[in-house]
Amino acid sequence: MQSGLYVGISSQIALERRLNTIADNMANMNTAGYRATEVKFDEVMSHTRNELNAKVAFVSQGNDYLSTRNGQLQNTESALDFAIKGDAWFAIETPAGQVLTRDGRFTMLETGQLVSLKGYPVLDAGGAPIQLNRNGGPPTVGADGRIMQDGVPVGTLGLFTADLTKGFLRADNSGVIPTENPQPVVDNFNVAVMQGYVEGSNVNGISEMTQLIQVNRAFEGISSLMRDTEASFDEAIKTLGSGR
Repeated sequence: MQSGLYVGISSQIALERRLNTIADNMANMNTAGYRATEVKFDEVMSHTRNELNAKVAFVSQGNDYLSTRNGQLQNTESALDFAIKGDAWFAIETPAGQVLTRDGRFTMLETGQLVSLKGYPVLDAGGAPIQLNRNGGPPTVGADGRIMQDGVPVGTLGLFTADLTKGFLRADNSGVIPTENPQPVVDNFNVAVMQGYVEGSNVNGISEMTQLIQVNRAFEGISSLMRDTEASFDEAIKTLGSGR
């Protein structure tokens, strides 16, 4: 009987975590470059057995991972807006260190430095800040990320890949900080920069709302079962205590 309570508690912990990720996703439905957080849960078998001599299975607390779906592209026609086609990231330098982001809404400072909307320097493939010619013409960027001004190359947008299954932290600018060091993209024809476009969030609002309803119902169902189990347990204690 007690094992049923423990299983129920493990399920509620897992559902609460999923509920938090759904709330984060819903809050970032309109955030440029945001990638939805999903959670993978695993079954954990206990080494102990219940009163029926059967092994008890618990659910793990879950591991977060990012959805790899691309968000919808919006044509802004701005020379300093960029989107990435394929599985890669821009890199920016922040107080927390190097951050990967799909938010390509950049701007140029008076000094000519290319920065994100929050003022973080945009990095090239070598991890150095990108410096444009403030007095030059509008920059044009090729699919490989090479930046040209007045027909002269002035820099290259860094494109990076990272194995986020090893772990990551969320950061500003729809960014992530991977546990493992990101690697620059080299000769990958499946990855390209698109100038004049911004990638929107890849959160599917209808799907998230459906999952929210399902999680709430599952949580309520488990809570009801736990209340029934506790009531049966209390009744059994009363019966044993009365000696009947």
